Amino acid sequence: MIYLDYAATTPMLDKALQIYNEVAKNYFGNSSSLHDIGSTANAILEQSRKTIAQYMNGDPCGVYFTSGGSESNYLAIHSLLKGNLEKGRHILTTDLEHSSIRNTLLDLNAEGYEVTSIPVDHFGRVDLDALEAAIRPDTVLATIHHGNSEIGTVQDLITIGEILNNHDILFHSDCVQTFGKIEIDVQQAKLDSISISSHKIYGPKGVGACYINPKRSWKSVISNTTHERGFRPGTVNVPGIAAFITAAEEIFPIMKDEQIRFSKLRKKLIAGIQGEEWTITEVEPSNPIRLENIIGICVAGVEGQYMMLECNRHGIAISTGSACSVGLQKPAKTLLSIGKSKEEAKQYIRLSVGKFTTDDEIDETIDVFQKILTNHFHKK
Repeated sequence: MIYLDYAATTPMLDKALQIYNEVAKNYFGNSSSLHDIGSTANAILEQSRKTIAQYMNGDPCGVYFTSGGSESNYLAIHSLLKGNLEKGRHILTTDLEHSSIRNTLLDLNAEGYEVTSIPVDHFGRVDLDALEAAIRPDTVLATIHHGNSEIGTVQDLITIGEILNNHDILFHSDCVQTFGKIEIDVQQAKLDSISISSHKIYGPKGVGACYINPKRSWKSVISNTTHERGFRPGTVNVPGIAAFITAAEEIFPIMKDEQIRFSKLRKKLIAGIQGEEWTITEVEPSNPIRLENIIGICVAGVEGQYMMLECNRHGIAISTGSACSVGLQKPAKTLLSIGKSKEEAKQYIRLSVGKFTTDDEIDETIDVFQKILTNHFHKK
C-alpha cells in the first residue's frame, strides 16, 4: 500500500526501533530509582532532555517528557493556569486548534474561564489586529498552534509572541506538526510552552514532550507528583524517549532539504491529477507560509469520504482531515473557519507525504486518481 497520511502518523525508523529495543533490554531501570541501573536510565533521560532542548533553542530544565502531543497540550495549559491564577481567567485561541486544545478549553470554560476565538484569514493565518484588540487586562494565556494539521498553514509565532509578550500574556503553541519539519525557536518567538510528539517524526507512539519556560511559574496538575519534577505522574518511558531522540537526530539535519523535496512532490501531484472532466482545487495554493508535506485538495462534486475509500480500495492511504476527528461525520472545521462552504469542506481530502514517499509512488497515485475520477464522472 502507498502511504500518504504522514500528518496522521509516521512509520518508525529502523534506527529508532533498534535503539528502543537496546534500551528496553539493557537499560530498563526506573529512572527515579537510586541504584546503578536506575541511575543509568536517568543518565539517558537527562541527555535526551538536553538534545530535545537544542532542537527548539530551549533550556533543558524546561523539557518534560509525556505520552504525546495531546497530553502535553493538556498539562501545559492547566499547569500554567494553575501557577498564574492571579493573572486572570481570560484565554485567547483560534477555531483551528487540535481537538486536544479545543476540548481542554471547553472544560476550562465550564470551570469559569472565558475563551475568545481569534478570527483567521482565508489562508488560516491569525488576524493580528483582531488578536491585539481581543487582549484584556484579565487575559492570562493564549494557545495558538504553529502548523495546521489539515491545510498546513504556519502561523507567525514570532510576531504573535511579540504582541503577547508586550502584555505579559502566557503563550502556548501546539507544535506537533512542525517539530522536525521547520525551525522552532522558543526564545525568539517568546513561547512559554510548546507541545511536540514522537510519532510525527518517525519515533514511537505514546511518547512526546512539553516545554515550559523555566522562568514562568507553574503548578502540578496532580498534587504530590514526583516524576518529571512534578509535571507528570507515572514511570518515565526511557526506551521510548531514547527512540524519540534517535528519530529527531535523523530528521533534523535533513528537514530543510525534505521540505524542498516535498514541494516538488506536491507540484507534481497537483498537476498530474487535474482532468478535463473534473475540477480539483488545492486549498489556498498561493499561501506563502505552509508545510509543504500537507496537501489539501477539494474535488468538485465528489465527497472526500468517497475519495478516501476509493483510494484505500486501490491501495493508497489518504485522509479527510485530522485523524483525531475521524468518525465525527462533520465538515472539516478548519475549512469552514477559512471561509469555505459546507459543501467544499465535505469535498476536502488530505494527502501528506513523508521521508519514504517516492516519485514512483506519486506517479502511481496520479494514475489511481485519474482512474477513480474517470469512472466516477462517466457513471453520471
